[in-house]
Amino acid sequence: MRLKPLAAGLLLVTASAFAAPPQQDAAIAAAKPHVARADPDWAAFDAYVDAVRKRFDVPGIAVAIVKDGKVVLERGYGDREMGKPGKVDEHTMFAIASNTKAFTAAALQILADEKKLSMDDRVIDHLPWFRMSDPYITHDMRIRDLLAHRSGLGLGAGDLLYWPTTSYSTKEVAQRLKDVPITGSFRARYAYDNILFGVASLVIEEASGMSFKQFLSTRFFTPLGMTETRYNADDLKAGDNVATGHAKFNFTELKPVGTLTWSNAPGAGGLYSSVHDLTRWMNTMLAGGKVNGEANGKALFSERAARDLWNVLTPMPVGKPSIPELAPAVPNMMGYAQGWNVGDYQGNKLVWHTGGWPGQVSRLTLMPNSKIGVVVLTNQEVGVAFNAVTFKALDLMLNGGSGNDWLAAYGKSFDKAQSDADTSWEKHVAARKAGKPQLPLSGYAGVWRDPWYGDVSLSEAGGALNIQFLKTAQLKGRLEHWQGETFIIRWDDRSLNADAFITFQLDPDGKPVGARMESISPLTDFSFDFQDLRLAPVNPVKGA
Repeated sequence: MRLKPLAAGLLLVTASAFAAPPQQDAAIAAAKPHVARADPDWAAFDAYVDAVRKRFDVPGIAVAIVKDGKVVLERGYGDREMGKPGKVDEHTMFAIASNTKAFTAAALQILADEKKLSMDDRVIDHLPWFRMSDPYITHDMRIRDLLAHRSGLGLGAGDLLYWPTTSYSTKEVAQRLKDVPITGSFRARYAYDNILFGVASLVIEEASGMSFKQFLSTRFFTPLGMTETRYNADDLKAGDNVATGHAKFNFTELKPVGTLTWSNAPGAGGLYSSVHDLTRWMNTMLAGGKVNGEANGKALFSERAARDLWNVLTPMPVGKPSIPELAPAVPNMMGYAQGWNVGDYQGNKLVWHTGGWPGQVSRLTLMPNSKIGVVVLTNQEVGVAFNAVTFKALDLMLNGGSGNDWLAAYGKSFDKAQSDADTSWEKHVAARKAGKPQLPLSGYAGVWRDPWYGDVSLSEAGGALNIQFLKTAQLKGRLEHWQGETFIIRWDDRSLNADAFITFQLDPDGKPVGARMESISPLTDFSFDFQDLRLAPVNPVKGA
């Protein structure tokens, strides 16, 4: 999920001219923009967002900004789907992916307020069947640990259990954690995962007696008036104002992509929402849990819960920027709290998260001390676009603008990522040695099994070796020999941008005994965690 900053999100379409700012509702129209210093030039901002769309080939973008509990701006730019009528506006729904995590964390805090659980309860106290592959971690995993990316799992570990869509249930995904490898020490370092937020949704169901969907609806969406928010793609209704995702097929040609439903790790991602609805969520968070930021309004959760949500649990390393021009965006410190990143910008505390989905990426950013919130939703897999818009908006709200040319900086970063990916491939090509595999293709055919994912089928047909992940319909493709016992898997769905090497291990008698995989391109999303698979043959067959 993707659901997070995408590695694959550094890509480029020609987009049509941006739509004129849509009419806002009466409450918004009546509110005068409240800014910290200079009055922003919104016409220039509109032109800037349009320039970002064109530079990074994003068909549509929606932006909303709040300040002191009021909506300063909410509008859309561009198209819901390239080549079709229908403009993005403030009511257009996008997949918000990992921005769902903040709702999951807040849900647990509500249950803590109601004494139905404690954030320091052990997970096994609520889910007795819960197991990690390390007995100590199983025994001592606390509820707040589920939200902090410090479990000892590797980056994106277990994501293939639900990404792309699989036929496992949420509980089956969680039960397979017992076989997902631990690559670090418990509570020792940051490594982003999604699977434990799926476990968190099961804790919410156990403690509340409601389905996760029902809990989100009754405790968040209804009281906040979020009528333009859907639990997942399956809940989209006929006639909904919804954006279509777009991806660069083969990293080159921009096309629409199909809608994905992520129903078996819902606490990690899955929600669709509009910037209009998310202004309500931002104002609630900035007001410490008060509904829509209303000073005398009902509180969704307590002040204690609000503080706890943003307390850093896991320090995150702060590295050098990829290019010098991005240095102003680098925080002095950074850490992960509960469903939120915490850092700083221009001396201001910054609380934020990103979301990545097939064809759609987003960023929601809060500046609590200044009561500023910015949300940027896009329908293309290019994270530099939402960053360029976010930092421009923050600069406008802080001082009416600054000397930072974010479009140029992120454009240069984008070009560097593309160049680095090309260099990586050239190194593979230079190291390749001619030759044939030791075995005929039929020698590799059969069912292969990984302890945590399950079964993968290799079959020979028409002089080619085909692969199918049996729980993931979308992971279907063909093997091309590369060198030695290494093949390249070319997925049939070219929007995945996740081609991978697969290398077979043979025993001394030339019999296949294992296989390992790894992504080819550094731009491939980390949720394709092929590197954690330990495939072994099960009842191999000969021939087609």
